[in-house]
Amino acid sequence: MTQTILSTRDLSVSYGRAEALHRVSIDLARGSIVTVIGANGAGKSTLLNAIMGLLQSSGDIHFDGADIGELSVEQRVAAGITLVPERRELFTTLSVDDNLRLGAFWTRRDELSARLDTVYANFPRLKERWRQHAGTLSGGERQMLAMGRALMASPTLLMLDEPSLGLAPRIVSETFQIISNLGATGVSILLIEQNARAALDLASYGYVMELGRVPISGPAQVLARDERVVESFLGMAMRSDDDIGNR
Repeated sequence: MTQTILSTRDLSVSYGRAEALHRVSIDLARGSIVTVIGANGAGKSTLLNAIMGLLQSSGDIHFDGADIGELSVEQRVAAGITLVPERRELFTTLSVDDNLRLGAFWTRRDELSARLDTVYANFPRLKERWRQHAGTLSGGERQMLAMGRALMASPTLLMLDEPSLGLAPRIVSETFQIISNLGATGVSILLIEQNARAALDLASYGYVMELGRVPISGPAQVLARDERVVESFLGMAMRSDDDIGNR
C-alpha cells in the first residue's frame, strides 16, 4: 500500500476578508509527482506557501505522519520540505556555489561536500558556472540553481512553483526532464504549473484549482481527457498541436 507523505484537510487562507483558499484537501503519495493546475489567481501559490508555513492558515497539514501546522518554516525545512518559489529568490550578487551552500544551513559540515557533489551531478551546467554570480545566469540556469539550492536540504518533499515561468520552450522541456529525473530518485514532488499539458504528462495525479477551491481531481491521464479540463486549460494547446499537424 502506497504511503501518503503529505495531506491537507480543509486548508483555508484569507487575506483580510478575501478568502484565497477554501477548505482545500489534497494528498500526495510518497515518491510521486502530483500537480496542481489552474489559472492565475486561482490560489495555487497560496497553497504552497501555506504548506511551507509562510502564510497563516486554518485546517490540518500532515507531513510524514505528523501534524506540522504549528511548526515554523525552518522546522518544516528540517522535517524535509523545501519550496522553489515562483520568483526563485536567488542571491544575485553571490556565486552559484554560495547560493547552493545557503540551501544547506541545516546540514552538518561533514555532509556538505557530498550534498554539493550530488547537486552538481544533477545540474552539470551549475558545476561549470560554480564561481559565477547568480545574477549573470540565464533564466534556465537560474531555475536550475533555485532547484539545486532546495535540494541541498535533502528534502523528501520538493515543492515547485511555476518552474517553467519565463523560460524558452527548449529550456522548459529540459526543466521538466530534470523534474522527472528527480522524481525517479524517490523525491516526492508537488508541482504548481500553468503549462497544464506538460504538468499532466509528468504527474501521476492532479488537482484543478479554481478560485481557491479544488472542484476536480484525479489521475493525471484521466484529467488530461476530462472535457472540463480540456476546455478550460488544454483546449488552446490541443488546437495548436492540431494546427501544426495540419501544416
